[in-house]
Amino acid sequence: MKHDLKRGAVLLASATFFVAALNALQKLTGSRLPALEIIFFRNLFSLPFVLLIASRTGIILKTHHFGGHLIRSVVGLISMIMVVITVTRLPLAEQQVLSYTQPLFLVLLSIPLLHERPSLQRWIAVLIGFAGVVVVALGKGLLNTDATSVSTVIYLLALAQGAVGALTTMQIRQLSATEASTTISLWQAILMTVMTAAPLPFIWVTPGWQDALCLVVVGAFAGIAQVLQTEAFASTQVSAIGPFAYTGLLWAAIIGWFGFGEVPSAAMALGALLIIGSGIWMLRHDRASKAKTTVTATVEAAEGS
Repeated sequence: MKHDLKRGAVLLASATFFVAALNALQKLTGSRLPALEIIFFRNLFSLPFVLLIASRTGIILKTHHFGGHLIRSVVGLISMIMVVITVTRLPLAEQQVLSYTQPLFLVLLSIPLLHERPSLQRWIAVLIGFAGVVVVALGKGLLNTDATSVSTVIYLLALAQGAVGALTTMQIRQLSATEASTTISLWQAILMTVMTAAPLPFIWVTPGWQDALCLVVVGAFAGIAQVLQTEAFASTQVSAIGPFAYTGLLWAAIIGWFGFGEVPSAAMALGALLIIGSGIWMLRHDRASKAKTTVTATVEAAEGS
């Protein structure tokens, strides 16, 4: 690993721009086309970029965990569907902020699924993060409305997407123990394309030329974002550049403001600070814990010799 922090940070920030841009295009097409149709083209047109990444180390589809890839793709597909639905109905920046709850749900899910015992610092970070979620909800007046109202359901769906995204991340970690990252990405793209192609004859809506162009660009942007993210994480340690993943909120706010007239509220900004702050705190805590573990291991090795 080259440990080029500047390069990694620029690449990751660029990747978040393309994700924000493709979400904006999904927002444009989401009111006219079915979510599954959008996701089909997203995966289909991103596949060449995934193949480009895989070709650098060799395209390997052989796996002993096809069931794991299938489950991971199903969960990932559910997450993508939730993104398309929520990004169509919520301001871009707001949907982006709620997606940042993923690290919070990772902590909660690690208890029953991985039998981990989160530290006190992690619990504090989780509480701060969910306080941010409440602040955003208060700003929208959702706590004073019917729990079954459309706005409340969409908000909760966006929040639930953070949990589903966290589950997807955990599945990737488990597969990564025996599978190459390129193999995981390839199976995801292939399986999601096949799964979304199956229902197309029953839900198909012929896109106009503008929507068709958007669908092609959505897939291309998804592929470009994946390439940039892969290169970013190959440049330096993930914990070192992790905070730059939150630049996606800046891009989402700018695109939402100038493209859709979505002006972020003060409550949304405050909630974002709490949610992002909790995520960065956990990144720094993880980095410090790893450093402490490394030092301890080095000392023990020296004493043993």
